[in-house]
Amino acid sequence: MEYYQKIISKTYPDVVLRVIPGHFVTANSHINYYIDMSLMKARQSEANAIAKALSERYISSTIVDTIVCMDGCEVIGAYLANYLTEAGVISMNAHKTIYITSPEFAMNGQLIFRENMQPMIRDKHVLVLMASASTGKTVSSAIDVIHYYGGHLAGISSIFSAANKVYDFSINALFTTADIPDYHSYAPSSCSLCKEGKKVDAIVNGYGFSRV
Repeated sequence: MEYYQKIISKTYPDVVLRVIPGHFVTANSHINYYIDMSLMKARQSEANAIAKALSERYISSTIVDTIVCMDGCEVIGAYLANYLTEAGVISMNAHKTIYITSPEFAMNGQLIFRENMQPMIRDKHVLVLMASASTGKTVSSAIDVIHYYGGHLAGISSIFSAANKVYDFSINALFTTADIPDYHSYAPSSCSLCKEGKKVDAIVNGYGFSRV
C-alpha cells in the first residue's frame, strides 16, 4: 500500500481526512481507497474538531435525545453531544441530557440493543453517527434497529459518505466523493479491480485494516 494522502476540508480546515489508494475489501463491497479515521476517533483535538463541524449542520429546533455511535465514534459522539447542547438543541430526556450509546452485533451479524440499553432508544429522537458510509448498508441496519426498538430517527451524520441518502433520509457528511473524485465502491461480484487482476491490499472495517 502507498503512503497516506491528506484531504483538508474546504469548510473546516482543522478537519483532515487521511486516505490510501489501493484495493480493499469491506463487509459489503470492494473499494479503491481506504479511509483511515483512527486518529479522528482517538485523538482528542481531531475528535473535538469533527464534532464541532458536525454540530453546525443542525439547527436549534432539532430534538436529539440519543446519539447512536457506529464504527467506534463514541469520543466524537461525546463532544458532539456537548456542542449540540451548547447550540440549544433540545433533549426530551427527563435529565435534559443526551445519551451516547452503540448497538451490539449479534452472532448472526444483526444489530441489537440489550434490555438495559433499550430505554435509551425507545421513544427517543436518535441521531446516528458514522465514521464512513460506502454503500449505505450499515446505515440502513442502524436505522432499522432504531425503528425496531421504537426510536425516532433525528438525523444521520458521517465523516465520509459515498451515499447521499438512505431510506430517503439525507446523510450529513463532512466529506463526500466530491472530495475524492475517483473514489469507487464495487459489489464483490462486479469489482473492476478484481477483473483487472489487482490483488487485495487489506480487509478493512470501521476499526482499521488487516493486510493480506
